[in-house]
Amino acid sequence: MSEQNMGESTVITSAQLDELIEEATTDCYDEEEQATGLLTMIDENLALPFATRILGVDASVIAIVMDDYGRLKAVCEHGGEQQSIDLLDLPLPLPPPSGAEWIAAYRRWTEGSGYDEEEDDEEEHDEEPDENGHAGKEEK
Repeated sequence: MSEQNMGESTVITSAQLDELIEEATTDCYDEEEQATGLLTMIDENLALPFATRILGVDASVIAIVMDDYGRLKAVCEHGGEQQSIDLLDLPLPLPPPSGAEWIAAYRRWTEGSGYDEEEDDEEEHDEEPDENGHAGKEEK
């Protein structure tokens, strides 16, 4: 995917997203620091609150936070109740709020960071080691 439509009039390219990721993650040593860098840029640039629709219900996104596992979550509010939704799953309104390109950059970063594979690796390492001290599936 070379372009991502961020609204009716704004189109951001993969190269532009990569530049945003580089800006947010410069001097970061690991994925946790990179996620923190992206959260900082989202905090500084995303116009909050903004309205969106989640499962057919109007809700306000009032904050972006990091959970205990390093995932970014959108804190959504409706009728005095709050619910956190993974930022990867958050539907953005059209037109998107100012600064939404940082959400797109975060989503792109997760695609290339091994973010989802990390969970699979942890499951494989939970297995008992064999007689050679290897855990998980045998490589061929």
